[in-house]
Amino acid sequence: MADMRHSTRATAALQALTEADPALATLALWCQHRDDDATTLAHTAGTEIRYGPGFAALPLHEQIGVAGHHILHVALQHSARMQEMGTRMGPEFDPEIWQIGCDALVNEAVLAAGHALPRPTITLKRLMRVLGEAADPAKLLAEWDAERLYHMLHLSQSGGRARGQAGDLRSAARAQGFQPDLSPAAGEAEARDAPDNAADGSDWRAHLTRALALGRAAGIGLGALGTRLADLPQPRVPWELWLRRLLMRAMLARPLRPPPRPSRRWLALAGRAVQEGATLPPWQAGPVAIGPAPKLVIALDCSGSIPTETLRRFLAETGGMARRMQAEITLLGFDEAIRFETPLSPADWRRTLESLDLPEGGGTDFAPVLARAEALHPSALVILSDLDGPLGPRRPPCPVIWASPAPEPREMPFGTVLSLAR
Repeated sequence: MADMRHSTRATAALQALTEADPALATLALWCQHRDDDATTLAHTAGTEIRYGPGFAALPLHEQIGVAGHHILHVALQHSARMQEMGTRMGPEFDPEIWQIGCDALVNEAVLAAGHALPRPTITLKRLMRVLGEAADPAKLLAEWDAERLYHMLHLSQSGGRARGQAGDLRSAARAQGFQPDLSPAAGEAEARDAPDNAADGSDWRAHLTRALALGRAAGIGLGALGTRLADLPQPRVPWELWLRRLLMRAMLARPLRPPPRPSRRWLALAGRAVQEGATLPPWQAGPVAIGPAPKLVIALDCSGSIPTETLRRFLAETGGMARRMQAEITLLGFDEAIRFETPLSPADWRRTLESLDLPEGGGTDFAPVLARAEALHPSALVILSDLDGPLGPRRPPCPVIWASPAPEPREMPFGTVLSLAR
């Protein structure tokens, strides 16, 4: 059972942090520290850190490292971001994979700051070696954030990449000492006891900025890393929201209607007013014919380079666009050629997507799909693809939105590129 008073088990480690790491000590002030006999070592939920009997059994230098590990979980808002990622991805979200990535990130930072952790311990360097990723060890913390790392780990675990040396990610992580120690945001106790601004993302960015400045001034600990932390919480707009904004902008950018014509009644009244020398009557516009609905073309890359999990995400977002957009939607499936073309009506888009017979294998060539999209005269074209293929000579006159699962998609010569890894 958790003791709602301040932790006695963590007192010595937190006091030692004031000299060993001013940055972590400052961030610790914005966390809630509790003792909890139901916790083995330590656990983070939102802004609350719970310390178990195993924590008290550690030597002081390892207590400092474990406390720093969990303080960084709080400061980097891993609980809140875990909850947000789960909401975005739904049933496909894997919380254990998320925690493996977050633990690797914070452990790498804690060790780089000069602290100790109980062995064995999972780190970002070791995780990259397990996955066979070519990465510069000196730049890992500056290049990887929790969201990007999660998508890469999830893809490798689901078999989306050929990694013979990777094995089972969970087994490899547990062999390196990983144990789940993170929960989504907090219960009633935390909401009641947390400082008023502790849960707000912008305030945590301010706390981190001040804490790291203190650390740099002291020249020790986290502030002396000398590298940018890519996982610092940033105000990010999810790619789904960016896509919807771009689509709405494209759909609204329709040609202006010609000036309205006067109604017949107004013409009659105006004619009489002219004859009698009276003032013209108030303007009355005549009826205007409703223009055609905007057209949207969605091109779905079904080539062999698209993993099954990514294809499911493509189909889920296609369904979301069919549900939200008041437009005439045409879905094109392609690899090296157009494999199917089907309309998505508001009434039966779900049935249409479920009954699709998606092709398997094949390369990617954007030239046929760009030419077909141009012939359909859409208001916007969305291409869900890994962007690996020739474009051909044609460029549609409509706005083009490229959505790629890659964390850093390749630049395209035209259109807007979105990364689905954010």
